[in-house]
Amino acid sequence: MARVEPIPVTVVTKAGQLLALDADTALLRLPANSGHGHPDGQHCVACATRTDVRAMLYDLLESAKRELRPAFTRVIVDASAVPDPAVVVAALTGKLPAQALRDHTVARLFYLADAA
Repeated sequence: MARVEPIPVTVVTKAGQLLALDADTALLRLPANSGHGHPDGQHCVACATRTDVRAMLYDLLESAKRELRPAFTRVIVDASAVPDPAVVVAALTGKLPAQALRDHTVARLFYLADAA
């Protein structure tokens, strides 16, 4: 089995600092926790699933494997709308416990290259 090179992930935490994208870059936008009846920042199971960066990276990887989206060699995560982007960084650096096989897959195949 060929060794797969880990994919760098850059997390953008401030609005207006999105980096230039090229054909080899995938973009994930994490939405704010708003829109269905609670203040931003309040814990909500529905919102948590929409901003689970490990699940989103896993889905991105699976979509590329199945040729449902173009292949990519790096990922930019726009976390500027998330109330606490430190949670996104923690998920990518192993500071949050793995909950599923997808979390271990993401830990093995992606790494945090930069958080701006």
